[in-house]
Amino acid sequence: MLARIYRPSKTAMQSGKAKTQDWLLEFEPASARNPDRLMGWTQSSDMNGQVRLQFETSDEAVAYAQKHGISFQLFPAKDPKRIIKAYADNFVPGRKFPWTH
Repeated sequence: MLARIYRPSKTAMQSGKAKTQDWLLEFEPASARNPDRLMGWTQSSDMNGQVRLQFETSDEAVAYAQKHGISFQLFPAKDPKRIIKAYADNFVPGRKFPWTH
């Protein structure tokens, strides 16, 4: 039973950063998912795939895993690269590329 401890990235569908501050502990899938013959939905007999625990810090998640004897893999958080932009930069005289509109 191997668990992953990571901080989720922001969703590509929205610009907000909700649900990216907490650390998650999720279990690796123990078996492959199989399609249901009647409905076509995927199903699995692995109940640990439904467990998703949230922690405020990575240290709390690691302490929880060690206390309960869960082997884990810690993925360090990656800080996003910030690009500072301003609308006024489009009209600067020394612009690298000319304004085409």
